[in-house]
Amino acid sequence: MQRLGYLGCALLMIAQPQLSLAQGSGPTPELANRHLADPAKEKAATQVMHALRCIQCQGQSIADSDAPMAATMRAEVRQQIADGKKPDAIRQWMIERYGEWVSFEPDMKGSGLLLWAAPLLLLLLALFMARGLFRRKS
Repeated sequence: MQRLGYLGCALLMIAQPQLSLAQGSGPTPELANRHLADPAKEKAATQVMHALRCIQCQGQSIADSDAPMAATMRAEVRQQIADGKKPDAIRQWMIERYGEWVSFEPDMKGSGLLLWAAPLLLLLLALFMARGLFRRKS
């Protein structure tokens, strides 16, 4: 392995802070982990945060995730609630920004309809296949 030399080390030291910010490990937004002063607004923000999926860890809500992206999303939700926006408007804004997948409760239209109907369709397909298997053995 080659030695970097002084110039290479200097370039790495300059680039390192930018690389860490590009990976999402920058400073945590102010409202990410701080509750709103108004309990009613904090309750509304918490409900919205539990309805939104973390796009980084994917299996948790943004309220439960420790991922840097979830912290950014929590701060955005709290800021919008503090600014007086309604929870449905915030949820819709997040869907427009990150896609339908970010919502734990997709709309019953378009691709969301497929998500709601898929379990029923799979069950019907399984019953149809099982019927065919039992019919052959009889």
